[in-house]
Amino acid sequence: MLHLIKLCVGVKEVAELAEWQARRVRTDPPLRHQTRMMPKRGAELLEGGSLYWVIGGFVRVRQRLLDVREDSWDDGTTCAGLVLDPELVLVEPRPQKPFQGWRYLDPAAAPPDVPRGGAAATGLEALPPALRRELQALCLI
Repeated sequence: MLHLIKLCVGVKEVAELAEWQARRVRTDPPLRHQTRMMPKRGAELLEGGSLYWVIGGFVRVRQRLLDVREDSWDDGTTCAGLVLDPELVLVEPRPQKPFQGWRYLDPAAAPPDVPRGGAAATGLEALPPALRRELQALCLI
């Protein structure tokens, strides 16, 4: 098993990602993320792997990978289509510096899921999202 990690560009909160994906799946199913490079280790990704999204400088959520297939952009250019389970699974937030594209993520390095119905957020996660973003912009967190 292997995972991917990717920046969720233009999205500031998990709820925003959920809204964007809900619109996308209605207009162009199945739910997938298109990316330029095809993962060479696709078979390992499909053995229970997930796509971990970096939102606002933190790994915040993951989605199970259902398929990795050749796809095409609106202009006909080929790309990789990462078919995703629509369920967004919150993970324990972990800071992540920006990077381009996607990266493989070893399961041992992946943040654990937040227990369903678990305890209320503590620490940085307990801060209001706008305040957390402002502190990140100031490089204080």
